Amino acid sequence: MINKETKTWSDRKHFLWWPITFTKYRIENGRIYLTTGLFSTKEEECLLYRIMDISFERSLGNKICGTGTIHLTTKDASNPVILLQNIGDSKEVKDTISQWVEEERMEKRVAGRDMYGASSHVDDFDDDYIQ
Repeated sequence: MINKETKTWSDRKHFLWWPITFTKYRIENGRIYLTTGLFSTKEEECLLYRIMDISFERSLGNKICGTGTIHLTTKDASNPVILLQNIGDSKEVKDTISQWVEEERMEKRVAGRDMYGASSHVDDFDDDYIQ
């Protein structure tokens, strides 16, 4: 369910039409969270502004069931690719996430070089080499 006023969203990975799996997705406080498991639970988190690329995929089975998969490529070292698998209203969710990512970048004033790693290589150069 998307709430554009509070910038929150939550859903589960669907099995066919039903969200009866133990994989949950949510967005709140400028972060995306993935929670998996029943007896042993694992939660992963990524800041929205660290998402670099968003792609969207719907197979024929997804179209029949009204679901889709969103691929998020991030600059997060522990989780470089996030898959939001078999979620309902996936096209609308993808578009909303894309908008929220841009808003988070503008709000936090994240420059392009901060995201693409250009600043991390500046210290690799020898100062005596530059004339």
